[in-house]
This record gives sequence, structure tokens and C-alpha cells, in this order.
Amino acid sequence: MIARDPNGRLYNEDLKPAEPHERQWNTFSLFSLWMNDAHNAGNYSFAAGLFLLGLSPIRVTLGILGGALIIFGGCCMSGFMGHDTGTPYPVVSRLARGIWGANFPALVRGTVAIARYGIQTFLASIALKVLLLRFIPGTESLVEQSFLGMDLLGWLAFLLLWAVQMAVVAKGMEAVRHFRGWAGPGIWAVMIVLAIWMYAQAGWDISWTQGGGGDPLSTGESWYKTFAAVGLTVGVLATLMLNFSDFARYSPSRESVVKGNAWGLPFNWTAFALTSVIISAASVKVYGEAVLDPAVLLEKFENDFVVLVGTFVFVLATIGVNIVANFVSAAYDISNVNPKRISFKTGGIITSCPALVSMPWNLYSSPEIIAYFLGGLGALLGPFFGIMAVDYFLFRKGRFSIPDMYDPTPRSAYYYKDGVNPQAIIAFVPSAVIALMFALVPVFSPVAPFGWFIGCAPGAVAYRIVTRGRVPVTPKTLVEV
Repeated sequence: MIARDPNGRLYNEDLKPAEPHERQWNTFSLFSLWMNDAHNAGNYSFAAGLFLLGLSPIRVTLGILGGALIIFGGCCMSGFMGHDTGTPYPVVSRLARGIWGANFPALVRGTVAIARYGIQTFLASIALKVLLLRFIPGTESLVEQSFLGMDLLGWLAFLLLWAVQMAVVAKGMEAVRHFRGWAGPGIWAVMIVLAIWMYAQAGWDISWTQGGGGDPLSTGESWYKTFAAVGLTVGVLATLMLNFSDFARYSPSRESVVKGNAWGLPFNWTAFALTSVIISAASVKVYGEAVLDPAVLLEKFENDFVVLVGTFVFVLATIGVNIVANFVSAAYDISNVNPKRISFKTGGIITSCPALVSMPWNLYSSPEIIAYFLGGLGALLGPFFGIMAVDYFLFRKGRFSIPDMYDPTPRSAYYYKDGVNPQAIIAFVPSAVIALMFALVPVFSPVAPFGWFIGCAPGAVAYRIVTRGRVPVTPKTLVEV
């Protein structure tokens, strides 16, 4: 039974535990979620970029597989938390951080999501703009006029995609589930066509042991970049790993969480990366350089129908990953600040507004700003996850109280000191300082790819130390998993 706060300070219909009839995200649903997160131009470029850095197709595949296995373990842990409690990430965070302290990690995660949401929407609008120019020649006149740093056709494409994403999320999580259920498989079809076509163009022969970066790497450089690929893969997915409970809360069983993650990460994610590298390696042989944008390859098709369908599917795939990895998280995180006045849908509207007014095309044109802004915030995700995982699985051993998670009074087991857990702060501060130092100070750039591990490990160890010998406060109604 939920202790509904009459003032709505901790509870609304979107943040409450998922009901049995809402748990429709089965193995295929979670597998499709990962297809949406993997199948997009950004992750194609990520795998192709590793190839361009000199890693062979085999090493790129091994590096991404290693990262996917780590993310698989982390998403199973955060997924179990979501499934067990039936609650989204900001509510799960109340266990370790306190009923008010949970707002800090939620807002940090939400800020990262909002920034990435705007940039991803802009990147998708570029592809849509190219599509409009090719098939609607009259739109060329809009390119000649600009407003606030972007031409009018760019604004039209951006606002159109902004509105589509709003429409999907406004219908709730079930609409999200159905949308990404067909968008992910669609991009697979396009990628397979591209891979076969490029492989045929290359005479069905590419090198599996040579990278696309020019001079061959030494053995030491190859191993370093392979492990760096593992770290970078984890870094790319660390945001979704932290808030995977947003989706797993709707899963009918832990088994569904494990199977969905297994098919979606080690298998599907690695297969998509391998397909991307095959295309990149073939493009080196055919064009003399690795093509980092799949839209460029699509434009080389003479068949207009293939170009139209392929580019349109890539646009939808970018929308899919944006909704899954950014929009949903930010909407829940913002709703958690004031549940009485901010629902999931209202949180989504609030999310989309700064993504619009921040004019992400200006941010995207300044890579240093993006690197320091997202790098600094992203460095905090490791300590957040380490503390949350140790608290749930080692300190309280999976025991929790639903009523106490929604009780804003000192009677709550998660009230701690004025609603904030001092032990979590003690563990977080030094680990966050270490993570930020390695993420932002240029001299530490060689270890920057491993930033998530550098933050997660100290946070986990520090929290284990400060809680050793302590006994969790006995909740009013205890649930043991």
C-alpha cells in the first residue's frame, strides 16, 4: 500500500509504482528499446570512428562487445531496482539519497538528457533537411534566409521533429513502447541493405585485421585503443544504464529484464557495430576513405525510393533513441521535483522548451563547450550508479518500503537527516572530485575514456566503507526480494 502524501510533495500518478496491468514491457519490448538506442546514425558514426582511429574491424567489435557486457550487468542491476519497486529512477534514488536528496542526481541526469535531446533533435533535422531539398526543390529558397543562426528550412525541419517527439511522449509510456517497437527493426533493414551493397561494391573482400587510420598501430597502441573502446562504449550508454529503471519498472519479471538486455546489448549492439564497421571498411576500399555518415552513402544510391525510405527511417531512428535515452528520463526527473504540479507529460514539455530555446545548433558548432559541459556532468554518473548499486544490493540487500518512499515526514525510513542521506554525500563528494578531475583536466586525457569507471569505483567503495557495520532503518512495511 502506498502512503499517498496529501500535499503531493513526493507522489503523482506517473511516479507511483507500476500496477500489474501496466507491466507490458516483456523481453521483446526491452530488446526493441535497445534496438532503438543502438540503431541510429550516431552509433554508426561511433563504431566507424573507432575504425578510423586505426582499430581493425575485429578489435572494434571486441571493444564494443566488452563495453556492452559491462552495460548489460549494470542495466540488469538498475533494471532489478525498477522492476522490484515498480518505480522510475528518481524514486529509486530516494532509497540511497533520501526523499529530498534524490533530486540532485535526478536533476543532473535530467540536465544531461535535455542537452543531448536538443543536439539529437538538431542532428535528425539535418537529415530531414537533406531529404526535403532532394525531393522538394522549392524548399531551396528557404535556405537563403536565416534566423538566429539557422536557415528557415533548418528551422522547419527542427520544429517538425520537435513536435513529432512531443506528440509521441504526450501519449504516455505505452506510445513510447509501440513507437520504438517498429522503428528499431526498420533501421536494421536499411543497415543490412547498406552493408550488402557496400560489401558487393568492395568485391566481397575487406580487411578484418587492418584499421582505417592510415599508419598501422603498434601492439601496445592497439590494446590501449581496444580497451579505450570498451570505456567509451560504457560512457555512451552510462546515462541510460543509470535510469534503466524508468523502463524496467513496466517489466513483468526479472527474467524479462535479463533476457531483454541480453538480446539487446551483447548480441544486438555488437551485431550493429560489426555491420557499421563492415560498411566503413568497404567504403575505404571503394571511396578511399571511411564514410562516417550513413546518409552520405544513401545519397549515392540512384534509386530515389531507396534514398527516401532509408533516410526517413534514419530520421525516425534518431527520434527513437532521443525519446528512449533522453526525453523519458528528463520528464521523470523534472516531475520528481514537484510531483503535485509536474506530471510526466508536463515534465516532457519542460524538457523540450530548453532544448528549443538553447539553440542546440550553436552548441553543436562548439565541440569544446559540449565536451566540457557533457563531460563534466557525465563524470558524475559513475559515482551516482556506484552508490545506488551498493546501497540496494549490499547495504539493504534488496529490502525496501514502498510507503516510506512516498512519505515526506521524519517517520520515513528514507528521511535520514532533513530528507538527505549524509552517508551518500560523504561517499559522493570525493569520488565526484576524482571523476571531474580526470574528465576535465587535459593532462589526464589518456585516461578520459575510462571516466565512468574512475567515478563509479571510488563511489561504490566509499559508500561501502561509510555504511559498513550500520543497519538500515527498519521501514514501516518491508518488502524483501
